[in-house]
Amino acid sequence: MYAIVEIAGQQFKVAKDQKVFVHRLQEKEGSKVSFDNVLLLDDGKITVGAPAIKGAVVTAKVLSHLKGDKVIVFKKKRRKGYRVKNGHRQFLTEIQIEGISAKAPAKKAAAKKAEKPTEEAKAEKKPVAKKAAAPKKPAAKKTAAKKEEK
Repeated sequence: MYAIVEIAGQQFKVAKDQKVFVHRLQEKEGSKVSFDNVLLLDDGKITVGAPAIKGAVVTAKVLSHLKGDKVIVFKKKRRKGYRVKNGHRQFLTEIQIEGISAKAPAKKAAAKKAEKPTEEAKAEKKPVAKKAAAPKKPAAKKTAAKKEEK
């Protein structure tokens, strides 16, 4: 079973117990993270989302925060004396995929039901009366009135 999931703006093909390096996440080391933007799911049959699969969740555990290898950026224009050398190290988070499920946990489903406004809450909201704009007079009458005055 594998899934293609979007994590921190990038898409990853993940499977259970796989370790993945992703862009730095805000969660602390040892905490659990769930990603609900699952784009494709293969559990014997392939399910493709449009754009994401509703209810599918990938859970992971944050193992560590670290920096990636140094990448050297060297720019040069020949015969011009122009040379610039820069280095960059990306901040990364190592996560381990703990599970892939096609259905969301019951806790999230219950929370979503609680967020929906009930009929009573809808009845309590009163519509705001808007002032009606004064009707505009046609321009033809104004010009006719001016001609009569002259």
